[in-house]
Amino acid sequence: MADVPEAYYQFVMNYAPYVYVIPPDTPDPEWGEASFAAAFAIDFLFEAYSAKQFEARRTEIHDKITSLADWILTQQCTDLNKLAYGGFRSNETSTYYYSVDACRVIPSLLKAHQLTNNESYLESAILACSTFLYNMQHKPSQLDIHDKYYGGFARAVTSADAWLQQMNIENLYGLAGLKMLCERDPANTSKYETMMSDLAGFCRSGLENFYLYYDPPPSGDAEWHRAGADETTVYDDPFAYALVGLYEYENWSPTVKAVYGFINSIHASAQYPAYNPAVCWAGYIDIPRRLAACNYYDAVTSGILWKIRRDHDKSSLELGMKVIDKHHEAFMFWGVKHADYTLVENKQAMATVCWLSQLYLNYEEPMTRFKQILHSKGETITLYPIREAADATSYGEPLDLQAIISPLRTEEILIEPGYMLNDYLAAYTFLPLRNRDKIRRKGEEYEVQTVQAFDFAGETAHFKSICRRLIGQ
Repeated sequence: MADVPEAYYQFVMNYAPYVYVIPPDTPDPEWGEASFAAAFAIDFLFEAYSAKQFEARRTEIHDKITSLADWILTQQCTDLNKLAYGGFRSNETSTYYYSVDACRVIPSLLKAHQLTNNESYLESAILACSTFLYNMQHKPSQLDIHDKYYGGFARAVTSADAWLQQMNIENLYGLAGLKMLCERDPANTSKYETMMSDLAGFCRSGLENFYLYYDPPPSGDAEWHRAGADETTVYDDPFAYALVGLYEYENWSPTVKAVYGFINSIHASAQYPAYNPAVCWAGYIDIPRRLAACNYYDAVTSGILWKIRRDHDKSSLELGMKVIDKHHEAFMFWGVKHADYTLVENKQAMATVCWLSQLYLNYEEPMTRFKQILHSKGETITLYPIREAADATSYGEPLDLQAIISPLRTEEILIEPGYMLNDYLAAYTFLPLRNRDKIRRKGEEYEVQTVQAFDFAGETAHFKSICRRLIGQ
């Protein structure tokens, strides 16, 4: 377990349930307070309550969780005559009740109930699922020209009973709360199990083919869609939330493995040479071309994906943690640029801070057989990640890592400016290097030429990078 930065804890305690805060201390009035911000804060604080780091602060954590859960209850629609009955307002002034907000809130209310034994939290969670989400899954079929039942959750309904019928893959996050309710509300287990099966069954094809939402009749075209005029782009965080929910439901299934592996294998490009998916996922991703489609990371994704990475992608977990911990203040903002981790917009984000705080609480340095070899036989080298690759190559901030180095051959033949053609070495590392990155070893600098991953038992065990020596740098 790594210590959560004090700034993260104080941010949550001071500002939840505000969605954004404009530094140094102004809650963003445009977004205001929101149920999902309160929910993610509860998720973090529930784990912090049992952490040694915060054992002296348990009373204030308990009180904060109680106040957040009580506030969430004030956002729930309690009008029996409304289609939104049981749902939660998108924010404190909104007239929209989104399915995904219920999906986010249900697990948090159940955790608050576990800690406080306040039955109103359990009752609210049951109402949100057994009534609101059930209706969002079933009632839109009555609008379909063929009276067709799909199984996905409609995107939202308004306080005036107007539907947003599109069905988002992000709602797969709801599987986590549904699974919890199977234990907490055994009387309705069969209902929840059917809801989970239908939701996963419908959304699976959209997720596997990297679509964001389905647009059903009568207003829609009965097709899956991405974003943008050419529909090539997706947002990263809906996929992260969808994967986490599906992972809770069916573990490391072929779907979860394939979708995570595809997105996490989208590497740097000529346009965005600094991008590294092991740190975070880009905010926009071009699916057909397999490219990052923006110059910044969506900082929250490293937190959302912590459990999947801990269990199945330990090298990304460790590299992401090294970078985030080194720049933890920058990562409080919702977006940071690939090249230098500067902010995209001057807004610190509650969801980002809460999810990254969970990453800290659950982080342990991965220990594999290869890591044991590195600790006993390896040496420390310095990685300089490539930042720009135009007329002049530039590199980002250095990062120390362990490697086993094997010289390949050395012939001092100067054949092109800046290189010694036949001075090569192989670097065996646990953390992934990238083409054109630079490493420094014993005062000499080398450029990474090729990177090969070696897998064991279905997981990457280590990387072999062939590097060529640079001169005149």
